[in-house]
Amino acid sequence: MSLGPVMLDLEGTELTAEERELLRHPAVGGVILFARNYQDPGQVAALTSAIHALREPRLLIAVDQEGGRVQRFRAGFTRLPPAGRFGALHRHQPQRARQAAERVGWLMAAELRAVGVDFSFAPVLDLDRGVSRVIGDRAFAHGVNAVSDLAAAWMAGVHAAGMAAVGKHFPGHGGIAADSHLELPVDGRSLADLTVEDLVPFARLIDHGLEAIMPAHVVYPRIDTQPAGFSRFWLGEVLRGRLGFQGVVFSDDLNMAAAGAGGDYRERAKAGLAAGCDMLLVCNNRPAAVETVAALHDHDDPAALLRLLRMHGRGGRDLDGLRLDPSYQLALHEVGAMEELASLDLDLPDPTRPAAG
Repeated sequence: MSLGPVMLDLEGTELTAEERELLRHPAVGGVILFARNYQDPGQVAALTSAIHALREPRLLIAVDQEGGRVQRFRAGFTRLPPAGRFGALHRHQPQRARQAAERVGWLMAAELRAVGVDFSFAPVLDLDRGVSRVIGDRAFAHGVNAVSDLAAAWMAGVHAAGMAAVGKHFPGHGGIAADSHLELPVDGRSLADLTVEDLVPFARLIDHGLEAIMPAHVVYPRIDTQPAGFSRFWLGEVLRGRLGFQGVVFSDDLNMAAAGAGGDYRERAKAGLAAGCDMLLVCNNRPAAVETVAALHDHDDPAALLRLLRMHGRGGRDLDGLRLDPSYQLALHEVGAMEELASLDLDLPDPTRPAAG
């Protein structure tokens, strides 16, 4: 059995009989975990073990563990700083900020690998333009060079811990105020503007070995009428063609309001795959997930399978063993230092970022 093109979610902290059957469907390829699936490290390690035991090759297991506002596993895990805190430090001490980003990236990945999670949907490569409600300090910074610099360091730490990285939200979600979870954002900028700014961090991380990318549910009407995740132009011509990306393309959640531009769930799934997605996320809507899986029962893409197999995590120790590692202590020190810097109000207004209108 191969890995199918659908990643779905679970109801609770243990697999139900219905979920075990659903996860064995050939159209399923992965599971995304949320806070509701987590009680403590021991419980989630047992859950990931049960998921991995269901079939071969093992289903991919992912989570959003960026830090700051977006961290699904908290109790028993290190509370990670938001990406924007590294950007604040980078304005004053760029080398120090790169070191912190690399160590904290390693810490995030090492803790997840210790409980059997394959990867996190991170880093955010959007530019913080001061206008997006949903991005904000999830982005490293406003400046192209700072975002690229910090994200590359963060990714180096993730790789050292045996985990792949997923850059999001291609080609850039930071230029509009609307939240794609609630509505369809429209970004009126030109391709030339996006190319010299928002696309740059994606291009640079691709050059550094970025394994996967998640496109934005955003329409750029001066470029294409379809949201990026349903756009053959964005995923085919720009991402695969101009940027030379050879890794995995994960759709953003097809249950988000903005994904409604792709039609019903069957139509969204078909459109996403036709545009160039390798794996589709369908979250927090079990009937939609079942419908999508059924619609893709005969889907077969050998090239996508090869890309997806590279997303499995490598190595990893249990948390008790990890905490004895000197690298773990260094990373904890970085987290503490970032908290201390935040308390000193280091995050001053960025003079290079335009004020929100």
